[in-house]
Amino acid sequence: MRKPARTPLARSKRSELNVIDYTLAKRAILRDAQVGLQSYNDLCDAHPELVRAAKHVGEPTRVDCPVCSQDKLVLLTYVYGDSLKTENGRLWSLDTGLRMAAAYPDACCYVVEVCRRCNWNHLREAFTARRAATG
Repeated sequence: MRKPARTPLARSKRSELNVIDYTLAKRAILRDAQVGLQSYNDLCDAHPELVRAAKHVGEPTRVDCPVCSQDKLVLLTYVYGDSLKTENGRLWSLDTGLRMAAAYPDACCYVVEVCRRCNWNHLREAFTARRAATG
């Protein structure tokens, strides 16, 4: 009996996508708040619909909120693209969002982290399909 082929660890959906990581922007914003250049009230301004989604359908993480440290962050995944028609702008699981971004060339998957306690929110990552090089 043949064993099923193993998928290399690097061949996840993330490896098939262009990734924009917003970690440096997050660090800069938090640093500005720590030195008093930005108010913590300005940081914790999540839209009520974003907070509601985080409370009911967000994917919990093990990461503490960088602002209040009193709750774990929750991830929300939104996918936008003209070819998605009625599915455009909807909330998806992270796996589904990554698959959609890989499948639709004009789609972009946005991952937002939210604290349900203090309303901190920040764009964490964005994913788009890789384009084949044309020459």
